[in-house]
Amino acid sequence: MRLLVTGAAGFLGSHLVDRLLAEGHTVIGLDNLLTGAEANLAHLGGHQRFRFVRYDVTSYLLVDGPLDGVFHFASPASPLDYLEKPLQTLRVGSLGTHNALGLARAKGAKFLLASTSEVYGDPQVHPQPESYWGHVNPIGPRGVYDEAKRFAEALTMAYCRHHGLRTRIVRIFNTYGPRMRPGDGRVVSNFLVQALRGEPLTLYGDGTQTRSFCYVSDLVDGVVRLFMDGDEAPVNIGNPEECTVRELAESVLRVTGSRSGFEWRPLPEDDPRVRQPDISRARTTLGWAPLVPLDEGLRRTAEWFTEQLAA
Repeated sequence: MRLLVTGAAGFLGSHLVDRLLAEGHTVIGLDNLLTGAEANLAHLGGHQRFRFVRYDVTSYLLVDGPLDGVFHFASPASPLDYLEKPLQTLRVGSLGTHNALGLARAKGAKFLLASTSEVYGDPQVHPQPESYWGHVNPIGPRGVYDEAKRFAEALTMAYCRHHGLRTRIVRIFNTYGPRMRPGDGRVVSNFLVQALRGEPLTLYGDGTQTRSFCYVSDLVDGVVRLFMDGDEAPVNIGNPEECTVRELAESVLRVTGSRSGFEWRPLPEDDPRVRQPDISRARTTLGWAPLVPLDEGLRRTAEWFTEQLAA
């Protein structure tokens, strides 16, 4: 197939490009490099079935030739990024999604939206099934990301119902792995970099808030399965193994052998107290479940960060 990936130079987008190329597809990658990096795609230089175009999808989107699928992954995704770039986050969730959907419709292509577990906000239902409508503060600082993705989901379903477009929506839970930016503000990258540098690990609140961490190869496998074999209803893709943030910090210290201590700070506004996917639908409809254990994924990611810090 001939496929388009927006946000192709980002953490998740670049791994998705690798998987699609490995399966024999031709891929066009778009990214304005607001939070992505060309270094994430440098290993593909000269690849005959890949072309990278630096482009902002909030502008009118035109691609020559046929397309079989559009994967819309463009968006700031870490709290540090979307809090620093709130207007760009809202624009790519609204205008960017509209443009990507319009392109898919014009080409008769299947469309997949990279949504997020943040649509559930600070959940009052635990674990979170796709049927849960969420508990989001629309005017809080995190609302720029949460509501951008909720609007993107609504727009995607409108195109599905009104235009008959073949659409998919993946709700991505916390994902980690190589190519995360060292300073992106996500908890796994923060902890690993601090541990490798011998600095105190920064924990917020009392450290009992929970997350569920999925290794990037598992996440990409779920995305591809959804694109190929799913339907239009949203699907959670994430690891259902829940742990506290403090337990994650202790795992990082164990994996890296670091002797770092902890530094405690107040919990940020609207920070979710719990986060765990119900992946029953992914198991049933896609035959998908994560395979990489947390310690193994952390080891692989720590090796990558070690190389980056040395460089």
